[in-house]
Amino acid sequence: MENKAGEHFPDLRQFSVYQKANAEMPIGERFEAMVGRYGDRVAVKLGDRALTYDDLNRAANRIGRTILARRGEGSEAIALLFEEGIDAIAALLGICKAGKFYVPLDPAFPAARNAFIFDEAQALLIVTNTRQIKLAEQLTRDPSRLLNVDDVALETDAGNLRVPVSMDDLFAVVFTSGSTGDPKGVPLSHRLRFNDTLIHSFAVSIRPEDRLSLLQPAGAVAAEIQLFRSLLNGAGLFLYSLRSEGIHLLANWLHRERISVLHTSPAVFRQLSDSLPVRGTLGDLRIVQLSGAPISVTDFDAYKAKFSSPCRLVLHMGSTEAGAICAAVVDESYAFPAAGAPVGYPYPTKAVVLLDDERRPVDTGDVGEIGVRSRYLAEGYWHSPESTAAKFIDASLGGGERIYLTGDLGRVRPDGFLLHLGRKDFMVKIHGNRVELGEIEKALLAYPQVRDAAAMAWDHESGEKYLAAYAVPKAGAQLAIADLRLSLAEKLPSYMMPSAIMILESLPLTYGKLDRNSLPKPDDRRPELHEPYVAARTETEKRLVNIWEETLEIRPIGVRDDYFELGGDSLMATRIISRVAKEFPLAMSLRAFLQAANVEAMAALIAESRGGRPGE
Repeated sequence: MENKAGEHFPDLRQFSVYQKANAEMPIGERFEAMVGRYGDRVAVKLGDRALTYDDLNRAANRIGRTILARRGEGSEAIALLFEEGIDAIAALLGICKAGKFYVPLDPAFPAARNAFIFDEAQALLIVTNTRQIKLAEQLTRDPSRLLNVDDVALETDAGNLRVPVSMDDLFAVVFTSGSTGDPKGVPLSHRLRFNDTLIHSFAVSIRPEDRLSLLQPAGAVAAEIQLFRSLLNGAGLFLYSLRSEGIHLLANWLHRERISVLHTSPAVFRQLSDSLPVRGTLGDLRIVQLSGAPISVTDFDAYKAKFSSPCRLVLHMGSTEAGAICAAVVDESYAFPAAGAPVGYPYPTKAVVLLDDERRPVDTGDVGEIGVRSRYLAEGYWHSPESTAAKFIDASLGGGERIYLTGDLGRVRPDGFLLHLGRKDFMVKIHGNRVELGEIEKALLAYPQVRDAAAMAWDHESGEKYLAAYAVPKAGAQLAIADLRLSLAEKLPSYMMPSAIMILESLPLTYGKLDRNSLPKPDDRRPELHEPYVAARTETEKRLVNIWEETLEIRPIGVRDDYFELGGDSLMATRIISRVAKEFPLAMSLRAFLQAANVEAMAALIAESRGGRPGE
């Protein structure tokens, strides 16, 4: 149906027809149905390696059968530890086919975080590969609890397993950042995953001919939208590693692989748009879907300026607990609202309710906390009845419906379109990742010399959010910011690392409670670092320092200052790489940049590319 100019959503009356044509079935069974129809089609591709649906199914079956030989039948937690790659997808499907549920770990996480998730989930086996086997061995000293997929014999029976799986059986337990300071698990059933895949596919009419991008590790929550609406519909899934390849090469990859459906965060989309020379460069794209953070009018303007008319922009809101919540498909004639971030109309099987602090519905047009009413919600939080009771409530409507309280604020237009108006609490999105400030504060307080701590999200001049940490030292203690940063790096994933750390005599309080809005915003002064300040000495170093200072919004930057100690991240790195490529004859990969990590080393690479000496 069409609502306002440029604003569309598929006719919800047609969803029941679509639903009947796609009867509920467990994930493994639905995938096998696609294998039966599209066995010779490319299912997944990364670089030069591609597997057809039949190839991927056989690989998953061999892994699943090996899991059954180790563990026998029955639902239980299996940890999944991979970097990005095709093997991770085969392992995920193998776990599912064996009637188990997976718990994603991430090699990029600190060891302590992976260990917490592994122990909390009570995982009985880690499925990994040779690249991550040492990390897996650190999580469990029992070799019988390790399965290296590279060791799975090719002679293993590759036929379908036929293990009985119920729609109510768990498919995965995904751990997200927790307000208590520890990650919290969200159990997801086959029914929830299938329903989410169905409504995502219906919203943008996924076809077997589509070529979908996957920019995140397979086990990440954000990855599941693309992973399953491709593999459960016979479409192709094309993998690209932002971590190793960087955003500056993404446009070329999208063009080369003729991607038709791109799903990413607004932060990545902004840099992708900046890298496109003219409108319509990516002519194969028909859908760009943004999620993970609210979209801004700047994002919409970038879409209008750089993407050809047939390409539609999908606004979206979702959560791990409620899955897909709202969406709208818009074109360049859409009128972006003056206030709030547009997230669209409720998906089929979901209803949005706005509630006040007493959990009563607000009047039409008023602001309230966004609640999602549906029978397709997570059951609650893993082994945490208190957290479950705080966020899930009985809808008192029968039919198994409940309400999940998102913690987001919103306003609904008379036609049902939802506008997102920010967070009720202090959960924030950093580069599309959900971050609870309490988890950062817990890591700060674990440092022996810290008495009190806080964390806050601020906006760069570019509009990107960044994290700042505040620490109050214990009486008589001397806090070294550089040492505190090293301690945090051992406990927090990179996307949770504060870009700025400030030492305060005390935290601002109101009526005895932390007043976050009164925390000082970090200035642009160079932070305390292990490395003493060394000024630029050559013309090349001076030009590089200028690029770094403008990108990181920190002054002065020394030529030996470590990029990460300055608060840099992978997104900022790609901006620096792009500017360096324009000013110098140097094409640098993200991996090479992260290995150089300071201006002096980068200047040496530039001199080497010119055939000269670093001092020139």
